[in-house]
Amino acid sequence: MSNNNYKILVVEDDRSVSSMLKTMLDVSPYECISAENCCQGLMMLSSHMPDLVILDLGLPDKDGMEFIRTARRGNTAPILVLSARSTETDKVEALDLGANDYITKPFSPAELMARIRAALRAGRRNAADESALSGSFELHDLAIHYAARQVTVGGQPVHLTQTEYNILVLLAEHAGKLLTYAAMHSAIWGEADPGGIKKLQVNMANLRKKLGIRPGDNRYIVNELGVGYRMPLEEE
Repeated sequence: MSNNNYKILVVEDDRSVSSMLKTMLDVSPYECISAENCCQGLMMLSSHMPDLVILDLGLPDKDGMEFIRTARRGNTAPILVLSARSTETDKVEALDLGANDYITKPFSPAELMARIRAALRAGRRNAADESALSGSFELHDLAIHYAARQVTVGGQPVHLTQTEYNILVLLAEHAGKLLTYAAMHSAIWGEADPGGIKKLQVNMANLRKKLGIRPGDNRYIVNELGVGYRMPLEEE
């Protein structure tokens, strides 16, 4: 599928930012449509069925969190938050409500375009049910062979605990999407635990070490400090 088959909805009340985004997307090229407030954005989400939404949180009629909350009642289009709000609380809330990624303003156009490509690719894979646990998953020289429950790096087997394997599979299933600590803990252990984040971090540290990941190496797993983890896609 070529880029110009993708329709992107920009929900942004700052016309200068909206115009800049439209120029960037049209050149790429993607088809860009825009809305200036939450209500208009939700109407366009329903009527135009975009492949991805770029959402500002500081909208004039309703908070962007309400857009995410309402959209996720029946729409699965990836939502990429682009906001001046930079607190961990805002990031975690948006992601837990159903946003796929979060970028703070001011932003790098190159990074934004990479995140857009990643979100679209992840959305396309999910729509095609490519994340079903059959066959294999590959990222650079990392491979997960689901049927055999085997993980290899550079063709060499990596011996993981059950929890470490489950964490890796969870990230692979949602490759390109930023998962919060709370969402990952709930998916892996299934219960609330005040010490859950620490337990996740300990297991993640062991997993990263076994995969040969050194500090600053984001080939397989990206750590968004204070928020969560994301498995990148090869084209990022």
